[in-house]
Amino acid sequence: MRYTLFGESHGPAIGIVLQGIPSGLVLDMDFIEAEMARRAPGNSPLSTARKEKDAVEIQSGAFEGRATGTPLCGLIRNTDTRSRDYAATRWLARPGHADFTAHMRYKGFEDYRGGGHFSGRLTAPLVFAGAVAKLALRERGIEVLARVRQVEHIEDISLDLASPDLAALREAGKKTFPTVSEERGKAMQEAILKAKGEGDSVGGIIECFVLGLRPGTGSPDFDENIESLIARHVFAVPAVKGLEFGTGFGLASMRGSQANDAFLPSNDGLPKTSTNHNGGINGGIANGMPVVFRVAMKPTASIAQEQDTVDMRSGEAAKLVISGRHDPCILSRAVPVIEAAAALAMSELPGVCA
Repeated sequence: MRYTLFGESHGPAIGIVLQGIPSGLVLDMDFIEAEMARRAPGNSPLSTARKEKDAVEIQSGAFEGRATGTPLCGLIRNTDTRSRDYAATRWLARPGHADFTAHMRYKGFEDYRGGGHFSGRLTAPLVFAGAVAKLALRERGIEVLARVRQVEHIEDISLDLASPDLAALREAGKKTFPTVSEERGKAMQEAILKAKGEGDSVGGIIECFVLGLRPGTGSPDFDENIESLIARHVFAVPAVKGLEFGTGFGLASMRGSQANDAFLPSNDGLPKTSTNHNGGINGGIANGMPVVFRVAMKPTASIAQEQDTVDMRSGEAAKLVISGRHDPCILSRAVPVIEAAAALAMSELPGVCA
C-alpha cells in the first residue's frame, strides 16, 4: 500500500488516497471510526480545544462494504477552524514550526493557517489509512500495538521486549491516555497540565510493537528493509525527531556478549531468542520476534510564551506570542498515528498484504 495525503489544516477538507489495497478487504467502519476517535481532538484538557468529528467520507475505491482494489480516497471535512488566530503572525516564523522552510520551499504561496499542509491535522487521514492497513494485516495474523512510554522525565513501566504483556498493551490502547501503568500515566498527565499552566509544552517517547511477522519477511535492500520502511513512514509524522529499534541507543553502552540475542529452540520448530535487543530485525529482515521501535516526539512547537523570531518579509528581529488552540503535549493522540505509520510500513512488505 502507498498513500498520498492532501489538504491543509484550515482548508475545506483533508484526506488521503491509498493504493494497493487487497480487493475484497472488508472495510469495518466501526473499527475505523474507533481508530479515528483515538486521535480526534477536543476530548480532553490535555489536547487542543479544537473539536473535529473526523468522520471519514469514502469517495472511491469501495463498493458494498469492501475495497475494490482501486485507489481508496478518504475525505475528512474541517468544521472547526479559526483562521483569524493566525492573521497577526502571517509573516512571523514560528520557532519549531515549518513556517520558514515552507516559505522558502513554496516561495511565499504556502497556506500558513494552522501550519497548512504541515499541520498535525494531516495525521487524521493517516490514521484512516492506517486503520485500513491494520484490517489487512489482521487477516494475516499481524498486530500493531503502541503506548506512551515516556513524557518529559516520567517513564511508564518497562515491558519484556522478547515477550511483552499483550493484554496490558491492548488495554493501554483503549485508554484516553495510553500507558500500561495507571499511576505513571497520571503522573505524566500532571506534568502536561503543569506545563500547560506555564504556557509551555512537553514531549516524550512512544513505544510500538509489531507482532506476527514471519521470520524471513523483509530484505536488506532499501525498499524492502523493515527498518528503512518504518523510518520512512514515522519520519513523515510531524514532531518525530528520533527513532530506535529494540534496545536502540542503549546498545552503545553494552558489550557484544550482552547485546547479542541468543537463539533457543521452540515448539514450532522456528528458533526464538532469549532477549530482543535487536528489535526483531536482523539485516533488515524479521527474525520472528516482536518488531519493537520507539520514536521521540518533540514538545509541541506552539506555546503561549513570548519568543524571538524574524519577520520573513523584512528579515528584521521580531517578538512572537502565539494565540489559538494547541496541544500542550501530543503524545496521547500520536499513539494511533505511530501505529498507523507502522501498519502502513508493514503493508509495503512483499507478500504481507498482496
